[in-house]
Amino acid sequence: MPWLMAATVFSPRQFRLGDGPAIAGVEEASLNPIYKNIGESIFARMSGLAVKHDAVNLGQGFPDFGWPDAILDAAAQAVKEKSNQYAPAPGLPELRQAVADHYNRHFGQTLEASLICVTSGATEALASCILATVTLGDEVIIFTPAYDSYAPMIRRAGGIPVEIALQPSQWRIEREALSAVITPKTRAILFNNPQNPTGRLFDRQELQVVADAAIEHDLVVIADEVWEHVLMDGQRFTPLATLPGMAERTLKIGSAGKIFSLTGWKIGWIAGAPELAALVTKAHQFLTFSSAPNLQWAVAFGMAEGDAWIEPMQHRFARARDRMIAALRAAGFFTLPAASTYFLCVDLKASGIAIGDLSFASQAVEKAGIAVVPLSVFYECNAPSHLVRLCFGKRDETIDAGVAAMAKARDLFTR
Repeated sequence: MPWLMAATVFSPRQFRLGDGPAIAGVEEASLNPIYKNIGESIFARMSGLAVKHDAVNLGQGFPDFGWPDAILDAAAQAVKEKSNQYAPAPGLPELRQAVADHYNRHFGQTLEASLICVTSGATEALASCILATVTLGDEVIIFTPAYDSYAPMIRRAGGIPVEIALQPSQWRIEREALSAVITPKTRAILFNNPQNPTGRLFDRQELQVVADAAIEHDLVVIADEVWEHVLMDGQRFTPLATLPGMAERTLKIGSAGKIFSLTGWKIGWIAGAPELAALVTKAHQFLTFSSAPNLQWAVAFGMAEGDAWIEPMQHRFARARDRMIAALRAAGFFTLPAASTYFLCVDLKASGIAIGDLSFASQAVEKAGIAVVPLSVFYECNAPSHLVRLCFGKRDETIDAGVAAMAKARDLFTR
């Protein structure tokens, strides 16, 4: 085998990763710098610190209530009664049809099952969309604060993330700011609505700003719409693909984890026009290929039978949000508006806390027993340093314990 013989002629080399031991075989320079130089995600870091210090975890965004038991039963039944072998790469036909029907029913779209690709969560869906549409030197516009996988994945595809920093507390998308960053190299816009971490649902005027730019400059829009049903205060969601001229240029990402509060299942999907859908399915087949079939069958059941669960879920999250906001304000904190997702932001400066968000998060988990996420990590430049994100998708006792710990943290910095 010539390739094997050739592989044996290289002499071992030593390199060192951080403070770790020397490793023989590969020079450090040969490692991918995108991942070599990137740190642990803020979610993993804060959750790890929460465990280490036995703290209340209001940092990582997972709910501890809200899943329908009937979907769990459907998953358990599928394990025993249906196939446990590889599902088709684009997803089980039952789930693809259920997703298409769901969007046709809720938003008046005309999607077909063939236009749906099932993925292992929304993060894999994002990777598939980016790898399918972005090539070397392409620029991709992102609105920050933004989910932390966006920029690294754009770079992994050879692209260049171009950041538009939205400003608190309104977080509005302005036409002038978007127009100013579009160049001949711009290939796509990565648009998250409703937005994590701000809890903002962008209005129709802002959607039109994004659509107009995409149409004028012939751009693809990767629409991360996983929070589409996690709405409060009577708000209604509008899929970007339903705006005139956008169906053929939008890759929409959805998530059962968000709709049914089953984040650990990692079942997501992509919907797009025929040419785009075929392209991302090709990218997906070389990532995870397929996801657990019993979970796909259970999500198909939920998407087909679960419309009645959505409104009660929204009310439960609204109640939890209101409880947390009332308790935080009673403890002296200033909160920003939050009417979608299950996140809200606390303004440290307006709350009388002069310390920055990174220092607050680090000391609060260690000294007060509360894990939060500093908002500045969702930016690469022009980041505000006075905001932290809390997850309110929690049981009453978790909220109460978390706010009590936040009050303790506030005392550390205001006395």
